[in-house]
Amino acid sequence: MQDKTVIDVWVADLTFPGYMDRLHRLAEEFGGRHPEYEVRVQGRDFRLLPQQIARAAQDGTPPAVCESYFYITQVARDLVGPTGVPLFQPLEEAIAGRTEILGEPVVIDDIERGVRDYYTYDGVLVSMPSVATSTVLFCNRAILEAAGVTDVPSTWTEVQEACRKVAALPDGPAHAITWSNHGMVFQQALAAQGGELVDARNGRHGRARTVDLASKEMLAWVQWWKGLHREGHYLYTGGIPDWQGTFAAFAAGEVAMRISSSNDNNYMAAAAAENGIDLVVTRFPDNPHSPYEGNGIAGTSLWLTAGLDDVVRDGALAFLQYAHNPENVIEQHRTSSFIPLTRTAFAQLEAQGWFDEHPLHRVATDQLRHLPSSGVADENAAAGAPPLSRGALFGDFAGAQDVMTRAMHDVLVHDADPATRFGEATVEAQALLDAYEADRADGGITSAQSVRVEYFADTAPYSGADLENVVRLSRD
Repeated sequence: MQDKTVIDVWVADLTFPGYMDRLHRLAEEFGGRHPEYEVRVQGRDFRLLPQQIARAAQDGTPPAVCESYFYITQVARDLVGPTGVPLFQPLEEAIAGRTEILGEPVVIDDIERGVRDYYTYDGVLVSMPSVATSTVLFCNRAILEAAGVTDVPSTWTEVQEACRKVAALPDGPAHAITWSNHGMVFQQALAAQGGELVDARNGRHGRARTVDLASKEMLAWVQWWKGLHREGHYLYTGGIPDWQGTFAAFAAGEVAMRISSSNDNNYMAAAAAENGIDLVVTRFPDNPHSPYEGNGIAGTSLWLTAGLDDVVRDGALAFLQYAHNPENVIEQHRTSSFIPLTRTAFAQLEAQGWFDEHPLHRVATDQLRHLPSSGVADENAAAGAPPLSRGALFGDFAGAQDVMTRAMHDVLVHDADPATRFGEATVEAQALLDAYEADRADGGITSAQSVRVEYFADTAPYSGADLENVVRLSRD
């Protein structure tokens, strides 16, 4: 009997209950379709996986496929093996124009553009998006309507007006809105305004060398946020990032609005049903004084190790295409509320009436595809082009996130001046980027600091499973 060709796949276990079950099943199903292969999927702590990949790269023992959190996309591009050759081969280069691999249709041209663009550099798709989310606004319709807000707010000004009306309710909640102090929210706020965290067009047109956490777009966001807090409208739980705390506040009716990840759709819907909340979801509110230029996304992608023999390489590529065929993308979306990764999957969901029955699930995709009707028009809107993918790409992104969230904490809690405090944060984040670049230049990335993900200096580790403390999802 011929030995099977083994394809080792390391993925980030995002810790949602049952999260790994689907991935193990996909590996088993692929083996049934291709009995000459055995796909071995290992779920690893998403915080430690980058360090494990870096060590395996230096030892010359990496798996065929590795999953990378979006924060460390630059790390994935910079990792090298023992001979100094890049660890990963660009996915599109390995596919080499083929339309199917081992009979599995190639789906990369069908990937949702706003997701594909994030992982495209110099016109080449470098990795396979595996999870994608965006930042949206959740609303309690009953509270807003009781306050006289008939349309869900779509701009910062409209949010502020809605907050003031909610505050005027005689028996309304103590606060009108909340969201987590997390880098993902900062990134979306900047992307929508065309702002950048680093130079070289946010690290997408060359290597980022300079950090700027005190740009006019950042300060516009911070000043607006501070104003909502000063007026008593914004609920700051005091924790960083405290997804669970902001979720619990919305579920309990303590706020009328919550900005959060579209990943929360299923949890928010379950909490709404449990607590009798009429839930409405809409796109991230934009700055009405600035053109809406683009979006940031969060999530993960799968990277193909370079130098594999043809049999292993094609087996790995075929598995990636199978895992992202329309049927499997649809299942992932339904169970996890991640953005449908391909246009065909979205179209099939729409034809099945899924979005008519669950309108909250189409908002994130609409946000990636379409510019808002509100705000200031720009050249993209005039040309009918979709919003740009403006997510940042630079070293020690996680460290910079920690710096900006601590700066925001000081603005909210200690009334620090935004320009001064975020100027100080810029200096601190610049030192982190400089340290990353020095580590990279010294024979390749080896420092644990360079490969950290979801790092917060003064916060205990958290996971996606924390949301289960507020409401448990049915997984029958």
